[in-house]
Amino acid sequence: MSSITGLNHLTFAVANLERSVAFYSTLLGFSIRMRRSTSAYLEAGTLWLALVTDSTVRKGPLPEYSHAAFSVQLSDLAVFAERLTAAGVVHWQESDHAESFYFLDPDGHKLELHSADLQSRLTARAALREPGIDHF
Repeated sequence: MSSITGLNHLTFAVANLERSVAFYSTLLGFSIRMRRSTSAYLEAGTLWLALVTDSTVRKGPLPEYSHAAFSVQLSDLAVFAERLTAAGVVHWQESDHAESFYFLDPDGHKLELHSADLQSRLTARAALREPGIDHF
């Protein structure tokens, strides 16, 4: 059977391309790979981020929990959190664990900086011994 091999790219609709490119490149360290009047491609590690202007983009965060999480080293998490907080970035959720920082981009996309991996999350959840959860 064929299988998905990973995340190829994320595309975010944005109201103001210059503002969003500055946010992702200056505050989060993405490299700008291509820019034109209505779109830009940025890169961080193996992640390709496409920003596309859209006049119908949301005016704030969606009410549900859906969000994109970017990987960072635990040693860098506090630096990012301080930089984003100093820039006035809105926090959309407080973290109940030390490996995450939750914030909004300029268009209200819910984002997270996360410094752990799936195995560490599964190990932590298994240690809680929650009823009705199957671990594979």
